[in-house]
Amino acid sequence: MSDPGGVPVCNVSWALESGPRELGEDAARRALTLALRHGGEATLAVDVVFVDRSTLARLHAEFLDDPSETDVITFDLRGDEAAEDEPGPAGEIYVSVDRARAVAADRGVSVERELTLYVVHGALHLVGFDDHEPDDRRAMRAAEAAVMEALGHVSDDAPHEI
Repeated sequence: MSDPGGVPVCNVSWALESGPRELGEDAARRALTLALRHGGEATLAVDVVFVDRSTLARLHAEFLDDPSETDVITFDLRGDEAAEDEPGPAGEIYVSVDRARAVAADRGVSVERELTLYVVHGALHLVGFDDHEPDDRRAMRAAEAAVMEALGHVSDDAPHEI
């Protein structure tokens, strides 16, 4: 599902009660679009949902059987036979705003940059990048750096856990 211009259909939502929105909808869509394009799947329909720390931890426990805190979770919905008959996104990316705020403060970067990185990271997972093995992790980091640079973010070589 994409628009006629080849741009992904992207719904961006904030499932938070209040607080600043350090990454606007347009910036989130641009990060998603460039990451999907980098992965060769520029027209995927994806929903990006910004949530709090506890919501993402609950999703992490429920769907990945891991109760630990995390920063971003990507769900690839393309293989779900039940969903194939219904229109909807090819994937969903859930981003922890609380985690981004804490990590940004620790790393000395803006929250906007950290949230952008999480959207990029989630989108790259959706298009086939992985980060479990060392070689895959290097490829993921190189892809993240390329997309972040295309978005105008300066290189950040500090170690990162995502």
